[in-house]
Amino acid sequence: MKRLSIIACVVAAALIAGDGAFAQIIPPGGSRFNPPLPAPPPSPKIEVPVVPQMDATPSQSYQPAPRPSFSDRITTCLSDAAANGLGPGEREAYSRTCANQ
Repeated sequence: MKRLSIIACVVAAALIAGDGAFAQIIPPGGSRFNPPLPAPPPSPKIEVPVVPQMDATPSQSYQPAPRPSFSDRITTCLSDAAANGLGPGEREAYSRTCANQ
């Protein structure tokens, strides 16, 4: 019984004291050694999107497509000639005429 009363008194004293760990308590004002808080980020820039007008004419570039290189034209003409069943001599003449057009 004596041991139980000693344990109860020790527990009661610990609960009454309550300030067992001073290092974990942060004061309300904080420490003067704490760095200052960073500035808040700037607010996002909000822009209204451009809405196309129904009666406005579209501004498109009507430039012709660039002409393929001579090598590309020869390759295309040789492929076309072979697909049409021309022989080697006929392919040569066809590709020469076709590529120079």
